[in-house]
Amino acid sequence: MPYKNHKEILRFVIVAACMGPFHLAVSQEPSISDNDATVTYPASYFTQYQLLSVSDMLDRIPGINVARQGSGNQGGPGSSQGSSRRGLGLGGDQVLINGRRITGKENEGNSQLSRIPANQVERIEIIRGTSGELDVRGATQLINVVLIETESRSAVAYEINADHYHDGEIKPGAKLSLSGQNGNLDYLISGETEPRWENRKGFESSILANGLLNDTVYRRQITDQQPMTLASNVGYQISNSDVAHLNFQYDNNDSPETLDRRITDYQNSSPLLKSQFEDIENDSDFWEFGGDYEHTFANGSRWRNLFIINQKEDDRLRERFNIEETKEKDLFLKTRNKYKEEIFRTSYSMNLARNQDLELGVERAKTTLDSKLRLGLLVGEAPSADFGGLTPISRSNATVQEIRYEGFAVHNWQINDQMSLESTLIYEESTIEQSGDTRKKRDFSFVRPKIDYRFDITPSLQFRATVEKDVAQLSFNDFTANIAPNNDDDKNTFAGNPEIRQEQSWRYDLNLEYRFNDDNGVINTNLFYQDLEDLIDRIDVSTAETIQSANGNIGNGKRYGGSIDTSYRLASFNLPQLLITARVDLTESAANDPFLNIQRPIQRQGKGNYRYGFRYDLGSRNISYGLSFRGSLDGDQIVYDIDKVEDYYYDDFIMGFLEIQGWGGLIYLFQVTNPHESYRCRIRTRYAYGTIATGSLSEIEDSCSHSGEKYAIKVRGTF
Repeated sequence: MPYKNHKEILRFVIVAACMGPFHLAVSQEPSISDNDATVTYPASYFTQYQLLSVSDMLDRIPGINVARQGSGNQGGPGSSQGSSRRGLGLGGDQVLINGRRITGKENEGNSQLSRIPANQVERIEIIRGTSGELDVRGATQLINVVLIETESRSAVAYEINADHYHDGEIKPGAKLSLSGQNGNLDYLISGETEPRWENRKGFESSILANGLLNDTVYRRQITDQQPMTLASNVGYQISNSDVAHLNFQYDNNDSPETLDRRITDYQNSSPLLKSQFEDIENDSDFWEFGGDYEHTFANGSRWRNLFIINQKEDDRLRERFNIEETKEKDLFLKTRNKYKEEIFRTSYSMNLARNQDLELGVERAKTTLDSKLRLGLLVGEAPSADFGGLTPISRSNATVQEIRYEGFAVHNWQINDQMSLESTLIYEESTIEQSGDTRKKRDFSFVRPKIDYRFDITPSLQFRATVEKDVAQLSFNDFTANIAPNNDDDKNTFAGNPEIRQEQSWRYDLNLEYRFNDDNGVINTNLFYQDLEDLIDRIDVSTAETIQSANGNIGNGKRYGGSIDTSYRLASFNLPQLLITARVDLTESAANDPFLNIQRPIQRQGKGNYRYGFRYDLGSRNISYGLSFRGSLDGDQIVYDIDKVEDYYYDDFIMGFLEIQGWGGLIYLFQVTNPHESYRCRIRTRYAYGTIATGSLSEIEDSCSHSGEKYAIKVRGTF
C-alpha cells in the first residue's frame, strides 16, 4: 500500500549525495539587474552540465518552479490559468521566446522547452518585474529564453525511448525537432509520439445497511494510448519595425480501453458469479493555428494583432457485454463532442510619461460545442441499429455557443528603481446561446480589475501583492447531457444544466521571495484568500420519476491558504552539486452544501499537498541522478452528490532517474516511476429513497485499484 517511510528516503538522499566528489566548477555566475530584478543565466553557466535542451537548462536553476508554475495556488475555482483559460487574455503563459509569447493555448511557450536545443541559447532570464514592454502581463515570474542572433544556424534534436511496464508490456516512442535561423527567418519544427500503457487491477466490496455482504467485484482495466503531435513555429523579421509569427499544432490520440469485471453476488441463497466485459474506443483529434503581427513606430509605440483558431473532436464508444454462455450486449453509449474556438485580439502600447506605459486593446472570442449522445440498454423493446441494436434510452443533440467581446487597458508605472505598479481594467460582454434539445439565449457582462504591486526591497528580496477579479471559463459539457467520467461505474451519463453561470472570484495574494547569495537557492512564500461567487458544484435537478443531479451554481464560497517553495544547493556542506527542492501547499475552503445545508470543503479540495526531491550533478563524471516525491497532506478528496458521498485516496507519486552522457555525446536517461504499487481508493456511501439528507443508508462500497512500476530508457542527442 502507500509508501510512507520518509525518514528512509531522506537518509538515502544524504548517503547518495556523499558518494560524489565535492567540486562544482561554475563557469559564470548568474546576475541580478539593479533596475528590474531580472535574474540572468548566461549560456556559459550551463557548460559544466553538457545539456541538450532548454528544459535541461531550467532543471539546473534553483527556484525555477516558481517561474514555471507560479508562486501561489494556481487553478481551482475562479482560475483562468492554463490552456482552458478564458480567451487569450493578457497572461497565462509563463514562457517567452526572445521576449515574445507564442500565440497559442496548446502550442505555447511551455511546450517548446524540450524542443529547443541548448546550443541555440544565448541566455535565460527569470523576469521578476513588470514592464510595458512585456508580451505577458500579471504573471508572477516569467522565463525568457533568448536565442543566439546570427545569420544562419540550425540544429536537430532527437530522442528515442522505450517504456517497460510492470506486466511486461514495452512501448517505444520518439521525438524529433529541427530549429534554426536563416537570415530574417527563424523556425522550430517538431514531431513526437509517446505511447502509454496502463494495466490497472482493482477490487471492490459492497456492504449493505444491515451489515451483510452485497457483492464483490474484481476488475482489470487496460488502456493503450497512442498520442502523436506535430508542431511548427515560424517567425519572420519583415523590417526593423515589423515582425510576424505563425504557429501550428496537430494532435491525435487513439486510446482504446478494455475492462473486465468478475462479480460475485451474495444476495442469493448461494453466491452467483457473473462476468462483464467492456470495449471502449476513444479517439481525439486536435489542431490549432495561431499567429501575430507587430509594428513598432518611430516613437517606440507598438501595434500588435494576434489570432488563434483551434478545433478538438472527441469520439467515444462504450459497449458492455454480459459474458455467460453467450456474449450479450447490455449497454451502448456513444458520444461525439466537437469544440471550436476563434480568438482575435488587437492592442496598442505607448509611453505616457517617464516610467509609465499604457496598453489599450480589444479581443473577440467565439467558442462552440457541438455535442451528440446515444444511450441504448437491453430492455427488450424496439431495438435500434443506431443504438448498437439495443433499446434507445437517451438521445441528445445540442450546440452551445459563446461570443465574447472584451476591452482592456493596462497601465504600468515604474514608480522608482525598486517599486512598480501595474493596473488592469477589463470590461467584457458575452452571449451564450444553446440550441438543439434546449433553446436558450443569455447575455452577460463583467468588469475585471487587477492591481499588481512589486517592491524590490533588495536585489535578493522581493515583495509582491496582487488583487484581482476573475471570471472562469465555463465547461460547455455542463450545459448538455454528457458522458460520465471514465472511472465511474455508477452512472452512464450525467444530466446537463442550461442555467449554469460563470464562476467569479476576488483573489488576494501576498508573496515574499528571497534569493540566497552565490546562486545557492531561493525561498518563496505565498498567502492567498479567494472570495468565490456562483461556485459550480452538484445541484438537484430531480424529476418526479428520477433523483438526479447536475453541475450548477450553489452560491458563494471561500478558499484560502499559503505555500512555501524552496530550492537550495548544499554549498555550505561542500556539496554545491546537490540541489534540494521542497514545496508545501496548505489550503482551506468552505461552501454551503445544497443537499445537506452544511458548511463543507469545496469538492475534491483537500488540506493541501507537498513535493520534495533532489538532483545531484556530477559534472566531472557526466552523471546526474535524483528522486522526486509528491502527495497529499491528508490523502483524501471528498465529493458530495445528491445520493452518494465519495471519499478518494491516492498514493504518493515517486520518480527516480539516472542520466549519463556517453558515447558520441549522447545522453542516456534511465527512469523508474512508482517502484511500489500505486493505489487509488474510493469509499462510496450510497443513499436510497431520497437524497443524502432525506434518504436512508443503502450500501457502502470500498474500492481500490493499483498499477505497478514503470521503467524507461531514453537516448537523446543533437547534431
